[in-house]
Amino acid sequence: MIYPKFLKEGDTIGIVALSSGINMEDTSFDVSLEHLKEEGYNIEEMPSTRTGETPSASAHTRALEFNKLMSREDIDFIYTAAGGDFLIEVLPYIDDKILQEKIINGQLKWFVGYSDPTTLLYYLTTKYDIATIYGTNAGSFAQRHMHISLKNALSIIKGNIPLQESFGVCQRASYEEIEKSGTNDYILNSYEEWKTPNGNVDIEGRLIGGCIDCLGVLLGTKFDYTHMFIEKYKEDGIVWYFDNFALKSEELYYTLWKMREANCFKYAKGFVFGRTKYEGTSVNLSYEDAVRRALGNELPIIMEADIGHVKPTFSLINGSIAHFVSSNGKGTLEMKLR
Repeated sequence: MIYPKFLKEGDTIGIVALSSGINMEDTSFDVSLEHLKEEGYNIEEMPSTRTGETPSASAHTRALEFNKLMSREDIDFIYTAAGGDFLIEVLPYIDDKILQEKIINGQLKWFVGYSDPTTLLYYLTTKYDIATIYGTNAGSFAQRHMHISLKNALSIIKGNIPLQESFGVCQRASYEEIEKSGTNDYILNSYEEWKTPNGNVDIEGRLIGGCIDCLGVLLGTKFDYTHMFIEKYKEDGIVWYFDNFALKSEELYYTLWKMREANCFKYAKGFVFGRTKYEGTSVNLSYEDAVRRALGNELPIIMEADIGHVKPTFSLINGSIAHFVSSNGKGTLEMKLR
């Protein structure tokens, strides 16, 4: 596994909108970038960052901006501006020659994002063996009082990887409630615990995953390198994590069934699911039943973990060795780079 160089003071972060562009009136994005500058980093935005469109630009333009950031020696780190839709259109235009050159010369950069950026994060890790980070976008740091989860994220991009512990409380407030609060601080109004339907969990293995809404589309295409990745790391075993944004419970079941029947879980050590942002079902199927119906009761499963769209959340390094422990509604994640 290739781990790029972590950020140090004075380095430059390149911002690219591979999905949605940021609205020019979104002042919170500027606040977030100011916080990154306060950490000692320079910021350079690519032209499509502030278009306010979904997608931010044509697929070719978005890919060209990413390729430029990856090729430039004065850019040390690449952050997605935000999530959104249609990043998958970019994959045909990612420049293989640039990536291979950077691999040979040891000049790769971290690529970080979450939600729709899953498709490129997953592609880079599974095809090129480049570790990537899932959990925050460049606009995630706009809080007046920075939550520990965001402090952890900032620590990780510097190479200081903390033990991440479950928070026991999360934000279930509506957009209207969040806007009314007049702050970007989390409204932690729901006490929720990690669930372990197949018993207490203590698993370690090579970590891979992302937003399962996106993975379900990617799998089975020519950009799917799942089997190459899991075969390479079969001795470590694979720990899968899934962030479900808005799949209904039966849609989640179908996606997991597809992955199971495609032998994606051949070397699985266990599975970790975050909280679903927009829940729903057309057949009165709970999410826990959907997961157990697809995966059975033999391998360890964690549900309602601090991963994904329901804040606060962990940051996860795709390709790292992850150690998840969970019992009595609580849990931890330790990641090692080897």
